[in-house]
Amino acid sequence: MNVKIAVFGRNEVITRFSKLTDQQNDVEMVRFIYEQEEETIQLIEKAFMCDIYVFTEPLSYLYVKQKVEKKRLPVVQVPQDELMVLRSFYQLKNTQIGKRLSVDVENEKSVKNVMQEIEGNFQNIHIYDYGLDSKISIDDIANFHINLWKNGKIDYVLTSVKSVEKLLKEQDIPVSTMDIPEINFEKTITYSKSKLKLDLSKSAQVVTGYIQIKNDKENQQKLQTAMNKLRDILEKFSKKTDVSVFQISNHQIVLFGTKALINHLTNHYRDFPLLREIKSEVNVPVDIGYGLGLTAKQSEVNAKIAVETCSKTEDSKCYIVNERQETIGPIGVKKEFDASRLYHALIHNARLNNELSYNFIDFIRTRNNEPFSSNDIANYYNVTKRSAERTVNKLLNGEVIKVSGEERPYQKGRPRKLFTLNQ
Repeated sequence: MNVKIAVFGRNEVITRFSKLTDQQNDVEMVRFIYEQEEETIQLIEKAFMCDIYVFTEPLSYLYVKQKVEKKRLPVVQVPQDELMVLRSFYQLKNTQIGKRLSVDVENEKSVKNVMQEIEGNFQNIHIYDYGLDSKISIDDIANFHINLWKNGKIDYVLTSVKSVEKLLKEQDIPVSTMDIPEINFEKTITYSKSKLKLDLSKSAQVVTGYIQIKNDKENQQKLQTAMNKLRDILEKFSKKTDVSVFQISNHQIVLFGTKALINHLTNHYRDFPLLREIKSEVNVPVDIGYGLGLTAKQSEVNAKIAVETCSKTEDSKCYIVNERQETIGPIGVKKEFDASRLYHALIHNARLNNELSYNFIDFIRTRNNEPFSSNDIANYYNVTKRSAERTVNKLLNGEVIKVSGEERPYQKGRPRKLFTLNQ
C-alpha cells in the first residue's frame, strides 16, 4: 500500500524529511514549502488527492486548523515532545548559556515534564503556550520574549517558531530555534502509515440492518400493508445510502451497506430521518437494529443484538451495536444536555478557548451525548491522539467529564477509557 503524504514546512526541514521518505518504497512525498507559517493558508488549497497531511511546525497547522477540520482532512503533526525540548536544553547547557530562559511551545506540558526530570537545571523558565491562544499572532509570541528581555528577567530565548527567532535577532536578543530530532520524523512517517491503514479499515466496515414489524401476529392484511409501505420507504433509503434491501420473511427486512451507510448513521444520532418517516407512514411499531463489523458475519451478529434490544420497548426504536459490541441508542431520540452549563464549565473550569469549547459542544451534540473515548475525539476532528488526550485531560481536570467505563477495541492491548459529561 503506497501512502501519498503532503508535507508542509520550511525548505531545510522538508529536505531532512525527504531523506527518510526517499528510503521507503511505499511512501510518496509532495512538498509544500513556505517561508512564513501563514503561507499554509494558501498552500492547503493546492494540496489535494493526498492520503495524509503532515505539518512540521505546530504554528503552521494552527493557521489552517479550522479549514482542515471543516474538510475533515487526515492530519499528522511532527511531535514537539519532551525529547525535542530535552535535546534543546542539553545543547544550551553545553554552550554555557545562563539558566534564565523564556520558551514558547504549542503545549507547555512538554517543557514542564522536562523541568521535573532535570532537577535544578533551568529552573527559572518562562513559558509561552501558544496552543491556548484563540488567535494566532507571531507578534504576541515575540513580544512575550521581548518584554522579559527588556525587564532583565531572561538571558536567552528558546523558540519553536522560526519567524519569532528572526524578529528577536532583529532586536539583538540571544535566541535559537528548537531542532526537530530525526526520530520525530521517523515517528511521523510510521504514524502516518498506521493512520491510513486504520482509516481504510474503517471504510471497509460492513453494516447489517434488521428492520422488522414488532408484532408479527398482526392480521395478514394489516401486516402486508405495513410491509409494503416499509419496503417502499427502504427502497428510497437505499438510493441515498448505497445499501442492498432484501425481504427475508413476512415481517422482516435486512439491509447490507458499507461506508455511505455508516456516515449516514453517525450523522443522525439525534434525528434519524428513516425512523421518523417509518413512524409517520407505517401504522405499526417497528424495530430497527444495525450491526457494524469488519466482516459480514460480525455485523450480522451485532445487528441481531441491536434488534433484540429494540424488542424491550413497545414503540418503534433504533439501536446500533458497533464492532466492539457497544450498544448505541436509541437513535433518533435526543439525549438532552445543558449546553449553557457545559459552555461555562469548558471556559472556566477546563479553561478551553471559545473555538475549542464550541467544537466540543458540537461533538457531544453530534454523538447525541453518547459515551466517548479520546480516540473518538481524535477521529471526529482528524487530530492526533496526543492532541485529543490533551483535551481530555483538561476536561477531566476541570471536572467537565468523568470516566464512565472502558472499551477494548482489540483482543490484546490496554482497554480505552470511556467518558461522559459530568452533568
